[in-house]
Amino acid sequence: MSLFEYAERVAEAQATKEAVEKITNSKPNLTVEEAYEIQKISMEKTMTADNRFIGWKMGLTSIAKQQQVGVDSPIYGRLTSQMNLRTNEIIAAEYIHPRVEAEVAFVFKKELQGADLTPLEVWDAIENVFLALEVIDSRYKNFSFTLPDVIADNASSSKIWLSAQAFSPYTCDWASIEVILKQNGEEKLHGTGAAVLGHPIYSVIELLTMLAKEGRGILPGQLVLTGGITDAIPVKAGDEIEADYGTLGKLTLVVK
Repeated sequence: MSLFEYAERVAEAQATKEAVEKITNSKPNLTVEEAYEIQKISMEKTMTADNRFIGWKMGLTSIAKQQQVGVDSPIYGRLTSQMNLRTNEIIAAEYIHPRVEAEVAFVFKKELQGADLTPLEVWDAIENVFLALEVIDSRYKNFSFTLPDVIADNASSSKIWLSAQAFSPYTCDWASIEVILKQNGEEKLHGTGAAVLGHPIYSVIELLTMLAKEGRGILPGQLVLTGGITDAIPVKAGDEIEADYGTLGKLTLVVK
């Protein structure tokens, strides 16, 4: 099969919510570069006037998350406008294996491009910060994949629930924020922003370094999800997930 055919398979799985065999079962030598090309092709097939490209997400940015899925490096995916939830409810039947994680997201006011930028260069381009819950959903059977597989599947991207409140980039030390993730009132996970490559700003720097290899960057108005602060929690119908960010507030997601 060609990369275009694999891209069609991934796009169909994302659209129909039917799990497929991971690509490396039939193409064990799939490279990271080929996987990103599959991601690009499959996501471009979904983009329309009603489903615009709005930014990037980083994945596997914590050691805990890498260990959870058995890989050893961060990755990126693409975000579209239809991923941005309008209410704090999702329907479990519309996913294959939905999981939820707490993050922070940056919105940019200036264009950024280049490898190995400094925090000073990146902070100057950030307009505001949002608290975020991301719903991830691997399209592969048994939530099992290699690094190239998950890249091809757009880093398991699915939906995003952002806080109503936007924060100044200088509100706090984003590495020190604490998040408690609860499921139906029971505390499940706890983490700090430092779990994201030491500081969420380094997640953006890593993203820009990876994008620079393709001559890409971050444009004004684009959103970047910096990566899960904790592991992702599997969810099912009837669940209520709460992310408590302390003095910054809480986010709640209801699973119908």
